Order: sequence, then C-alpha cells, then structure tokens
Amino acid sequence: MRDQLEGLVTQMVERGILFDEAVGEFEKRFIKRVLERTNGNQSRAAEVLGIHRNTLSRKMTEYKLDHRRGRSR
Repeated sequence: MRDQLEGLVTQMVERGILFDEAVGEFEKRFIKRVLERTNGNQSRAAEVLGIHRNTLSRKMTEYKLDHRRGRSR
C-alpha cells in the first residue's frame, strides 16, 4: 500500500495538484467509504473515523455527501 500511495503522491505533484485539493479529495472519499461500510450510520461512522458526530455532519455538508449511505449528491 505504501508504494501505491507514493506513486499517487508523485503523480499528484507532477500534475500540480494543490495540497488542500488533495487532502480534501482524500478526506471526502475516506468519509464516503466509511459511511458505506456503516450503512449510513453516522454515529458509527464518526466512531470508526475517530471524530465527533458533529464534525462528521459538518464534513458531510461540506463535501455534499448524502446522509443516506454516504452517496454524493
């Protein structure tokens, strides 16, 4: 996995992806995947992510993630 991540980071740097954009996209996809695995249970997803439930709710709004099963709107 480390090699895959290193390759991805290299590609992003070469393509001029900004740090904030990269972090945001990673965070959005990570949250979406955890929500899918918890069948949209936000309390459980927040616990798995190690963040407060309110923080998860705010990030879901920020990334326009559907409250049902983590789908993007």
